Amino acid sequence: MSADFNPQFSKLGEILVNNGKATESGINEALVQQKTTNEKIGTTLIEMGLLEEDDFATAYGQQLGYKKADNFILLEADSEVAALIPEDFARENRVLGVSSNDTTIVVAMEDPEDVVAIDSIKRLTSLNPDILVAGPSLLEKALDKVYGEIQKTAEVEQTIDSITVVSGDEGSQEEVDLSPDKASEEDAPIVKLVNLIFQESIKERATDIHIEPMENQVYIRIRIDGVLQTIMTPPIASLSGLVTRIKILSNLNIAEKRLPQDGRFSVKAPGKDIDIRVSILPTVYGEKVVMRLLDKTGFDFNLTSLGFPKRNLNTFKKVINQPYGMVVVSGPTGSGKSTSLYAALKEIKSEKTNITTVEDPVEYQLDGVNQVQVFEDIGLTFGSTLRSILRQDPDVLLIGEIRDGETADIAVKFALTGHLVFSTVHANDAPGTITRLLDIGIAPFLVGSCLNLVMAQRLVRRLCNNCKEEYVPSKQELGLVGLDPSSVPKALYKAKGCAECRNTGYKGRLAIFEMIPMARELRKLVFDNANEDEIRQAALDNEMVTLREAGLERVLDGTTSIEEVLRSTVEDL
Repeated sequence: MSADFNPQFSKLGEILVNNGKATESGINEALVQQKTTNEKIGTTLIEMGLLEEDDFATAYGQQLGYKKADNFILLEADSEVAALIPEDFARENRVLGVSSNDTTIVVAMEDPEDVVAIDSIKRLTSLNPDILVAGPSLLEKALDKVYGEIQKTAEVEQTIDSITVVSGDEGSQEEVDLSPDKASEEDAPIVKLVNLIFQESIKERATDIHIEPMENQVYIRIRIDGVLQTIMTPPIASLSGLVTRIKILSNLNIAEKRLPQDGRFSVKAPGKDIDIRVSILPTVYGEKVVMRLLDKTGFDFNLTSLGFPKRNLNTFKKVINQPYGMVVVSGPTGSGKSTSLYAALKEIKSEKTNITTVEDPVEYQLDGVNQVQVFEDIGLTFGSTLRSILRQDPDVLLIGEIRDGETADIAVKFALTGHLVFSTVHANDAPGTITRLLDIGIAPFLVGSCLNLVMAQRLVRRLCNNCKEEYVPSKQELGLVGLDPSSVPKALYKAKGCAECRNTGYKGRLAIFEMIPMARELRKLVFDNANEDEIRQAALDNEMVTLREAGLERVLDGTTSIEEVLRSTVEDL
């Protein structure tokens, strides 16, 4: 920097050129681009690849008279100081408390010109803010690390004292107290950590908890809206205590560390009754734990809230009100198959109808429905249970999953003898569902006779209504999903991220469907043992909407994003 150059009286572009971090031609190019994006010149330069984020932060600080926050200062920020600023506020306003003394708090900010945020920090902390400038990605990384530290330290004095755990023994009602004050002094930190994992998972509506050992630390991730997110990374020394604690709750063998184990226990939290299925798998760094969380408190979905388009909703309602036949829903684990079938049962149940389900596990408890939990260890299998249900005079039967030829054979016989049968299978799409049933061993003439409808589904994340932002998609992006630019609205929506959605840009999910009502020509193809491609083409000729097309409809109405549809569906060939 030349001796007579004063950055505080210069434009940002001039400072960057003077620092040797940008060229005048690059600045001019960015200024042209800025007119269409309305973003700050620094952001535009970074997005165009003409400037490093660190160099931008340096120049911005020079212009405003502030120092730049380096990597070490941010990532080693004092968590006690950071805690003075609520996490929601910090993420929303892109600020991080770094250190403090009796009168001053050092704060890293992405936008030091945000005087409203600075005044709010002063009111929140009763200290005078001393500002450092930080680049957006470094600040985001530091926010995740520092606020994550709060999960692991002794600052968390209270966890879920109101939670109790029911023993993993079937039928036992013995309650295990999770309170830290009931544990020994050396066990209390582990008890507190396990409680904290449950607390965070329940608060964030998680469906799964993963405890994954690596060489130096343990990654604890929870699945929110179908996507895993890291919530804490305790040291590897904590793994043994974590796994032992979970084994004790699940009544598993704490001495066995070489073989996989499966168990269960129930968590009772205020207003919730959650069944937790535990799977433990030995890995090279120790035992990995995956826990599936099933909220059994109540079922508040219906066919409309699931996201059925009107055309599909009318077809589905018509089929599920038939007196007999079979409805099969397919998709991978966690795609909402059981939820759709529960919503169907909720739609058709009445005092005139005897509805029975056979499930593993029972995911929701439905009033007015007889639900049977399979326990294979004691011989209560799908097959044996279904044979007993034949003598229970059912009108409607839900089979949690068709896994083998025996279950499939009983389901088909139910459907052909005056019963309405709902079930699920694992298949990639609706045409593949039909061929999957044939692969299991059901004769083609039986599949063709009993099937009323097959449906594949996926869950896509909803864009957060609080922060989703409009943008104009490029031709290349539209080409990736096969959209004709002339048929697309001028602006679509994309994820941004805010405190309300954990900075993911998404909150909640909805289902998309690929549905095949079994028309006469389709039944004939099945009778003739047609291959999957022939069945798919016939379904398309009957105006079947594919999963990709269904997802794109939700992109065009602003419910989800192109990125999410690409993540959840495959290209139509």
